Amino acid sequence: MTSQVITALPPVVAEHIAAVNAFDTDRIVATFAPDAYVNDNRREIWGIEAIRAFMAKEFVGDRVTMEVREVVDHYGDIIVRAKYDGDYDKTNLPEELIMTSYFSLRDGKIVSLAVIRNQPSPY
Repeated sequence: MTSQVITALPPVVAEHIAAVNAFDTDRIVATFAPDAYVNDNRREIWGIEAIRAFMAKEFVGDRVTMEVREVVDHYGDIIVRAKYDGDYDKTNLPEELIMTSYFSLRDGKIVSLAVIRNQPSPY
């Protein structure tokens, strides 16, 4: 089996989500490798200083929280579906915003993170 639903998050992903929910920029940034990238809303954010600025403004600044709903290990990549909330502009968003975060991990750090609002598939 190549994919499996899991209940326990890898330690660095658990720390990342805890840091997001604590609105702690330094803790969030500490979960990333120095040359990591984040893709959020079709924007690429490369490197630790750009990630720090992004997280400080759009996660900590907007008081974003993540409530984990599902975790899947797919060939070692971790897929987390979570309910997102916060003080961001919610215009045209559903009342319950479920986003999927795709984490790639190496040596105990996040090397890439893509956060996507997926649409239902007809397949």
